[in-house]
Amino acid sequence: MLIFRTFFIFVAVLFFSQSLSAQNSTVPDLPDSETMLLTVFLKHIQTMNNDERKLLTDKTGWSEMFPPEDVEIVDHYVMMGIGQVLVLKLPPEKLRAVNVAIERGAWGAYETEFYITYDLAKARAAQKAR
Repeated sequence: MLIFRTFFIFVAVLFFSQSLSAQNSTVPDLPDSETMLLTVFLKHIQTMNNDERKLLTDKTGWSEMFPPEDVEIVDHYVMMGIGQVLVLKLPPEKLRAVNVAIERGAWGAYETEFYITYDLAKARAAQKAR
């Protein structure tokens, strides 16, 4: 009975380890350590209209300070009823500069949320190619 139980555990471990290695083969390559993606929600404050928001951001110099140097806007769009969504590509050491620029230029006109982001497009394309 002990031999059967040991064999069963061995087979289960072997199956589980092969399953994990198969799952790991579908994980996309890690992004380079030189850059990161950051999604920023600039949520409209509903008590302000666009003209009021523009006056405030003009006063703070938002368009001159954003994006900071070495920060690329990969995508920028409007979500109706929410506000603006920006996807930024930046070196990790520029994260503080992005935060400070948003604090100084956008606060008051927008509520903000930040999300570390990664791109699955390469993984989807690789999976379709199989």
